[in-house]
Amino acid sequence: MEHKSNTTYFVLLGLTQNPKEQKVLFAMFLLFYILTMAGNLLIVLTITFSKTLGSPMYFFLASLSFMDAVYSSVFCPKLISDLFFGENTISFKLCMAQLFSEHFFGGSEVFLLLAMAYDRYVAICKPLHYLIIMRPWVCVVLLVVSWVGGFLHSVIQLSTIYGLPFCGPNVIDHFICDMYPLLKLVCVDTNVIGLLVMANGGLICTTVFLLLLVSYAVIFHSLKNLSQEGRRKALSTCGSHITVVVFFFVPCIFMYARPAKTFPIDKSLSVFYTVITPMLNPFIYTLRNSEMTNAMKKLWGGKVTSGRKLLSFPL
Repeated sequence: MEHKSNTTYFVLLGLTQNPKEQKVLFAMFLLFYILTMAGNLLIVLTITFSKTLGSPMYFFLASLSFMDAVYSSVFCPKLISDLFFGENTISFKLCMAQLFSEHFFGGSEVFLLLAMAYDRYVAICKPLHYLIIMRPWVCVVLLVVSWVGGFLHSVIQLSTIYGLPFCGPNVIDHFICDMYPLLKLVCVDTNVIGLLVMANGGLICTTVFLLLLVSYAVIFHSLKNLSQEGRRKALSTCGSHITVVVFFFVPCIFMYARPAKTFPIDKSLSVFYTVITPMLNPFIYTLRNSEMTNAMKKLWGGKVTSGRKLLSFPL
């Protein structure tokens, strides 16, 4: 790909131009980012070191939490820095890197959520064959496919815009570098490119979302064959998955399954799926999952108790 643009940097207008509002948003997003990193890393470490969370479901959950932590880190540090210092410029290369990272980790999460739904389908609809079907190497392959799918999606998105000429104004009415705000600054006709972006982004989100809805419909139909306790546990697990799916896919579909236009609500939706959703996912999965909360208490509660005993040991 050859960079033909005369633009070397962009100016991000951000969420607000009011200095007082910027300071309030700085404190709020800094708190959100700390909670996001703490919650997701806690899940990754708990699943890694716990002896009771060795099922494929928790392997995928740890992978999802890792993706959420990295995905949020693509945007939050830059956003927090801009709100604090008021420096809203971003170089062309860094803008393209942010765009690539956004779609790489976001696309990988789309396919990972589909793999997680398949895991729940096998666990509930084919429980006797679960350990045979969801062997460790199968889980690893599904995870690798998710990463590869996100990478290919991101490469296609980046290749559609990288070589375009940005010869007009370099002001982006957004707080991140995203496809549609960038296409507004291109000084050639972008109708065909907009359709390619919509097909690559919106079509993937919509198709995977429909597949997820069908899979959960099949799962719910199969719950009648389970005991009351099994039905309760399955509903709790699937309820967490469905909540995460809705939070992630509804904004994604609205943002990309449409013509290449921007709307005032786009910033709010971008905040939701880049900042809020990665922060909420750990709470959604831990609060509705007794195995996870018990493992956290057993693992980290024991370490806290040991630490207190060590500190109180007479020298």
